[in-house]
Amino acid sequence: MKMTVLVDNNGTEELPGEWGLSIFIEHGGLRWLLDAGQSDLHLRNAASLGIDLALVDHAVLSHAHYDHADGLRYFLSVNSKANIIVAAGAGERCWKIKGGQWEYIGISKGLLAQVGTRLKRIACIEQIEKGVYILPHVTEGLEKKGLAEQMYVRDGEDARPDDFSHEQSLVFETPQGLVVFNSCSHAGADIVVREVMEALPDRPLHALVGGFHLYNKTEEYVRVFARRMEDTGVKSLCTGHCTGETAFEILREEMGSKAVQFRTGFAMEV
Repeated sequence: MKMTVLVDNNGTEELPGEWGLSIFIEHGGLRWLLDAGQSDLHLRNAASLGIDLALVDHAVLSHAHYDHADGLRYFLSVNSKANIIVAAGAGERCWKIKGGQWEYIGISKGLLAQVGTRLKRIACIEQIEKGVYILPHVTEGLEKKGLAEQMYVRDGEDARPDDFSHEQSLVFETPQGLVVFNSCSHAGADIVVREVMEALPDRPLHALVGGFHLYNKTEEYVRVFARRMEDTGVKSLCTGHCTGETAFEILREEMGSKAVQFRTGFAMEV
């Protein structure tokens, strides 16, 4: 399989970035889009790279935040066949308390309605194509993670800590082992890995790809995380977006060449 990063925080003069993530994946003769950033940038960068997003067979939304979802409105304008796969818990209701004020960080209001009948909701592990799975979170107590991040789900005036039931992993079986994509890993990348290994046992973990939400974590937290990842036997951590530059350098110190940093335009055969 091959992955190409269409949008990441970091870009180049030829391929600009924005806060968000979008990854184009080719596997088994099919084309996948994981997230679409927050604007039409994924379309423009894809065109510059010679990638035709009209040919995408499946589009997967990793979670219900604007910087991964809002670009879907532009994707829908060029692609008429892909279903849009979201977790059953995904909605337009994600908020964060920042500086003591409520800040909306969810999908733009009305966007999911624009998807219409192409919207496919996933409530539990499901095989989408041969050897390709979607896994929404099943771990209980994840609202503690939401509370720590000051992230909430609001329905009107009713607010509760986010349990990230709107977050899901995209998993591919390859000859080398499982390749797991989870764009922000709000629940914790170690939890993501555990859920995948329990759902798909007796398969080696080849690679974990995405953001690990480490940009706001302490050095000790990141070092412990790296050691836990080593214990899984994973061959590669390919990361960017919300992992953060400082955290990546720590991962590199702990894991050596297993830790790979991506940016807009990065391409790799996995």
